Amino acid sequence: MEIKSADFIASYTSYKDCPEPVMHEYAFVGRSNVGKSSLINMLMGRKNLAKTSQSPGKTQLINGFFVNKKWNLVDLPGYGYAKVAKSVRKDFNKLIKDYAEFRENLMCIFVLIDSRHKPQQNDLAFMRWLGEKEIPFSMIFTKADKLSSSELNKNLNTYKKEMLKEWEALPNIFITSSEQKLGRNEILDFIDRINKSVEI
Repeated sequence: MEIKSADFIASYTSYKDCPEPVMHEYAFVGRSNVGKSSLINMLMGRKNLAKTSQSPGKTQLINGFFVNKKWNLVDLPGYGYAKVAKSVRKDFNKLIKDYAEFRENLMCIFVLIDSRHKPQQNDLAFMRWLGEKEIPFSMIFTKADKLSSSELNKNLNTYKKEMLKEWEALPNIFITSSEQKLGRNEILDFIDRINKSVEI
């Protein structure tokens, strides 16, 4: 898929405020500081479409983008160890889960995972919840360029083994590097296939 346009629509405090659910929609979510904004910018071929920050927890709303005038991309708040009050983190989690569960045109949630770290309980718990709610998701491992190929393979195998303790089969998995544009074509082609095969 070629990205010809990517425009910011608006920020929302609830899924209820989002545009009418008439377009295919894909959401990106992950622990704070996982590289979500950088990945979105890389996929869209833009430097500052999604705002990046050295401070975790920059995204605090549902941010919507209109891509190729055909489908929506959504940047969800990060969860985990953002330097925000506990009550605010709780609000983030409710915002994310309500959106994931009740957004009718959501085709897939991309769960971003830092490839440098061992499996984190909040990531595993969130994916378990998605499975229980039968919400389609894929895993995106970020920052692959920060590891050697042997380290990357070792970490991926560890993660897969952990997942298979609870899952009969693994979801789609993408390996990415925002700096090297690794995984860009694979993710965009995956979205393109769904857009062409699933009617809303």
